[in-house]
Amino acid sequence: MTKTLSAGRRIHRCIRTLRTAATALAAGVAVTAITGCSTLTQPINGVPANRLPPEFFPEPKNDLVPVDISLLSLEPPREYLLDGGDILGVYIEGVLPFNPPNEPPEPPPVNFPEADNTLPPSIGYPIAIQDDGTLALPLIEPLDVAGLTLEQVRDKIRDAYIDEEILIEEKARPIVTLIQKRTYNIIVIREDGLGTGVGGRGLQQQDVASQFIRGGSDRSGSGSMVKLNAYENDILHALVETGGLPGLNAKNQVKVLRANRANQEKYREFVKQFYAQQECLQRDPCYCPPELPEDPSILRVPLRVRPGEFPDISDEDITLNDGDIVYIESRETEVFYTGGLLPGGEFPLPRDYDLDVLGALALAGAGVGGTAQNSGGGISLGRSPVAGVPPGRVYILRKLPCNQQVAIEVDISEATNNPAARVLIQPGDVVLLQYKCEEEIINAGIGTFFTFGIAEILRN
Repeated sequence: MTKTLSAGRRIHRCIRTLRTAATALAAGVAVTAITGCSTLTQPINGVPANRLPPEFFPEPKNDLVPVDISLLSLEPPREYLLDGGDILGVYIEGVLPFNPPNEPPEPPPVNFPEADNTLPPSIGYPIAIQDDGTLALPLIEPLDVAGLTLEQVRDKIRDAYIDEEILIEEKARPIVTLIQKRTYNIIVIREDGLGTGVGGRGLQQQDVASQFIRGGSDRSGSGSMVKLNAYENDILHALVETGGLPGLNAKNQVKVLRANRANQEKYREFVKQFYAQQECLQRDPCYCPPELPEDPSILRVPLRVRPGEFPDISDEDITLNDGDIVYIESRETEVFYTGGLLPGGEFPLPRDYDLDVLGALALAGAGVGGTAQNSGGGISLGRSPVAGVPPGRVYILRKLPCNQQVAIEVDISEATNNPAARVLIQPGDVVLLQYKCEEEIINAGIGTFFTFGIAEILRN
């Protein structure tokens, strides 16, 4: 009889404990219902990613390949062709310098190049070719030497002095050498921290991190004036002289701004026509002003292209003249933002590969399948739920023209199992991590049970 009563008490105690646990779980659900699910109190009108047309998504860049950098360099001719700005060494016995008939001829001077000059030592008196391509010599009319080689100029000088009967054919042996090549003054502005001018600095190890893109520097551009020799006045040589190809914190393109007035007038006229057209369209109340198109006179040279594509770059495009500007633009604005259950922050996007929504979560410190740092309104122990269900939904707020936006809804479970559901992040996106309503209810119930139910069980 005693054993029967003891067994009945144990059964009654177990039933009471289960009732207590159920009551605690029901209390958690009730608290969630009373306080409100964040999905209901802070709704986001999201559109599932699979329902949006392709124009809402950026093109992938994982498969982009670097452009052959030899396309950015001019191919030098086999023989150097002279033009205005070249400095020649000229020696004409009896004329340059002038010698009296009864005196021995004066030997020609020898000119040694500067340390950074790749030309060999030259012989003769320095005479510059004029901007119009003519060479002025004593006793004869200026000679047009533009586009000629040194050998052709020597023959032309010899023929000119023989034709003018200044020298006889036997003694007409002029010497023509090249003392200095003509140069072009090019301005290079870099916003990637690789410039060699004022404010420029080399790429250090920590510079490739996000601190270099969004902090640790005032991001001011460095400017340099470089002198490029003839047939080296191209984009590649301008980049080599100022630090090399653009760094990771610069866009994968090179801009060339021409110094000629024709291009400047062309763009000014283009802007006038654009705004005149917009004034006419503004009478429509539903008018949405488009962004101002980029200057059509600016040459943009891509540094990465699709496989199989061959960039249309001509020698005329990459040739730089006096006053032209080579511009390396920063990609400081290529960032995305995080919020919701994610720690608020601003993160740079990779330049040469894609970042999808799961990668953005990992970059923000919330790995897929892990718990968030707060429960979004549910009951929790400390900073995160106890053995709770991880958040299962991400919203990507993406900007659209005319101050509009679209909220792209991504189910984390689906994105984990289906790579096609992993939306690529693009500049300006806001990534919000949220619980689903049922996840908050489960987490609140679990948290309440572990907070009150276990204590009640131990007390009984």
